[in-house]
Order: sequence, then C-alpha cells, then structure tokens
Amino acid sequence: MRSQSRYRARAVIGSAAACALLAGCAGAGGAGSGGDTINVLMVNNPQMVELQKLTAKHFTAETGIKVNFTVLPENDVRDKIGQDFANQAGQYDVATLSNYETPIYAKNGWLHPLDEYTRKDRHFDQKDVLPSIRQSLSGEDGKMYAQPFYGESSFLMYRKDVFEEAGLKMPEKPTWPQVAELAAKADGAKKGLKGICLRGLPGWGEVIAPLTSVVNTFGGTWFDKDWNAKLDSPAFHKATKFYVDLVRKHGQSGAAQSGYAECLNNMTQGKTAMWYDATAGAGSLEAAKSPVKGKIGYVPAPVVRTDASGWLYSWAWGLQEASQNKDKAWKFISWASGKKYERLVGEESGWANVPAGKRASTYEYPEYRKAAGAFAEVTRKAVVEADPRDPGVQQRPTIGIQFVDIPEFSDLGTKVSQEISAAIAGRQSVESALKKSQQLANEVAEEYEGR
Repeated sequence: MRSQSRYRARAVIGSAAACALLAGCAGAGGAGSGGDTINVLMVNNPQMVELQKLTAKHFTAETGIKVNFTVLPENDVRDKIGQDFANQAGQYDVATLSNYETPIYAKNGWLHPLDEYTRKDRHFDQKDVLPSIRQSLSGEDGKMYAQPFYGESSFLMYRKDVFEEAGLKMPEKPTWPQVAELAAKADGAKKGLKGICLRGLPGWGEVIAPLTSVVNTFGGTWFDKDWNAKLDSPAFHKATKFYVDLVRKHGQSGAAQSGYAECLNNMTQGKTAMWYDATAGAGSLEAAKSPVKGKIGYVPAPVVRTDASGWLYSWAWGLQEASQNKDKAWKFISWASGKKYERLVGEESGWANVPAGKRASTYEYPEYRKAAGAFAEVTRKAVVEADPRDPGVQQRPTIGIQFVDIPEFSDLGTKVSQEISAAIAGRQSVESALKKSQQLANEVAEEYEGR
C-alpha cells in the first residue's frame, strides 16, 4: 500500500476544523484521563452496553480502575474516533475499532502495538484468538494493534420447517445457483412468504457487504493487484446482476430500503424462507422469545468459484498511541477481550449472549455449545475459514473481504452502493450502475497505481 500521509493530513485538517467549533474536543484544550481512570469510546451495540453494565461491579472492583464510557451510534462513533485518533489528542485511551480501520490507523501511527502486553499477560492467551481475527487486526509490520471483543462472518439461514413442508432440501455447502433455485421454489410456499432476503439498503456496510462477498466467489474484485478498477469486468457484472435479479424476483418488498435490521425482522416474523447475512443474526433468531426459535437451519455462505465466501468482521479494542494510561488501558482490554469476561457474561446474562467469534476456547464451553448449538459450529468454521488476504480467485492489492482496506473505500463503497440500490429499485440497469461505479473506482485507482 502507498503511504497514508496525504490521508492523515486530510483527517487531521478535518478534525482540527471540527475542534475549533467544539470546545469539548481534547485537541482544543481538553484533557485525557488520569490517575486511576481511563476513557473508553465505544459503539452502542447491545453487547457493548452489556459490558458497560458489568464494568464497575467487576473490572473496577477488581482493579480499582474507573472507566468513563462514551457510547455512540456506529456512524457517530467512527467520526469521533477518527477525530481524536488522527489528532492524537489522547482524550480517549481506548476505542472500538473494526478490522477495516485497524490496519489503516496502525500504518498512520495512531495505535499502540499490543504485542508487548500480550507477551507479559499470562492470562490473556493470544494464541487462543482465532487466526483469521488475529490477522485482520494486525498491521503490515505483523504486530497486533487491536484485540477483538467479538468476531463474525456470514452464512445462509433458512426455515427448516418451510423446506420440509415444501419438499426442499438445503445442501450442506450450497452454491449460489442452488440458492436461486431454492428461492424460486420457496417463494409463495406460504401466504406472504418470500424466497430470500438480501440487503439492498445503500451503505458500504449495508448492501456492499453481502454483494462483495458474492462478487468474490463469482471471480470478481474491486481492484486487481496493480490497482486497476475492475467493476466493469465480466465477473463483477455477472455477480451483481445475479444478486440484483435474485432479490428483485424472489426477495422482500422494498428491498432497496432493506438492510440488516429489516432482513432480521423479516426472518423473525416468518416473512422469508432464507436470509444470507452476518452470523451475528443467529443470536436474535434463537433468542428465548423469538417466534422462529428452533426453526432455523444454518449453512456456510454460498459459493461459486471459491471454497468459502463468508466475510470477516470484528469490533475490537484499540489503544491510542497518545494515551497517558497505556498500562491501565491494557488491563481493561485484557479483561474485556479475555476468557474470564466470556464466562462472566455466560453466567450473569446467559451463554447465548457471550461475545463469540473470536476465541477457540469459546466453542469448547459445554454451556455455550448447548445455548448456541444451532449455529455455534457453523459460525466458528466460517470465521476460521475467512481469508482477508486472499478472498477470491486472483491476487489483491490489499486486504479485505467485504471491503477494500483503504481510507477511500468508505466513501467509494457508499457511492457505489447508491448505484446498486437504484438498480435493485428498478430505477436503472445493472449495466448503468456499474458503468458509473467504474468511473468512481477509477478515480481512487489513480491515487494508487504504480505504488
């Protein structure tokens, strides 16, 4: 990858401008934590909120370290983290990062490598963290720059009862053509039932995530190894047309406005026979009060030309290089990403709520396997098999399965998603969507070609 100096300059300038307007920004005279206190900035998903509730009673009681949490929605937290870490303001010692940001932040020098801590922390057991997760949270120098709170991949979920009644059989390792055939047969098997639910909502983390995993297994890629944009290639076109046609013919109504939450609701309410999405969805489908608990089957992400095609994602703890409380911050990270915390959640909140997908030992707990038996092993295998460095059939210029790990991708992916969503809505053809998308990708490629 090229030097990120220009990106860092842009980020710092943007952050500095924001600080000028916000008196509370650390870079404009604020201060980080001190004494026996650390500041943690994190996303507001349910498992993080659960951690917040458990921290004072357990972590603070055991260590004497108080944790001040700032909890924000995903888009807001990303913006705030970007500002504080780009400026190295040090207002937050620890922040939740994904495997998209971590390698970029590491290259920019915004994160403190954690290897020195894991070597000394005999209770942490770094080798227990699944290899694919370790790799995705490492920098180009091979050092690990974040520790996972949980990990996820993607798989296909389907209604076992509907399939049985309709005389349909789900293959153990389905291909996308087989899924399309099953969707056509399941469509209308019951009144109001659609064959499949797929994301169509704009956003690089919405429709682009599942679509890119489909593109990979069809043989496509966003950029080849020389940074040539390939959104107009036959493989990318074939995969996109397949995805768009499938959701238009046998998918949910209003697909262009459907994201993860909408598809989860459709599956929970019995409105769809299949759903391809994040493994994290299984916990909600199998929750105690779920109408479809026990009725769902789980199989690996469908393939075409690759052996596996599940994506890889993790929310993880990153330690800001500018932190003045690194040792205390590590104690929090070690606790929040450690085996002891998983058992604490299992015993206090239920084993189905354990932040899984990151440690091999999680899947050895009898209590967890019993509570998450329907999906635990399929999830573990999907995370283990995910390969962010080689997710397709050709060499890539950088890492990433459902994204391209460059700073510009969040903007590029969002713009392309708008074109794809318009095709799903029937406002333009796939050909038109990809022609515009190729032009957008070419602009990014120009900055990288020859580097």
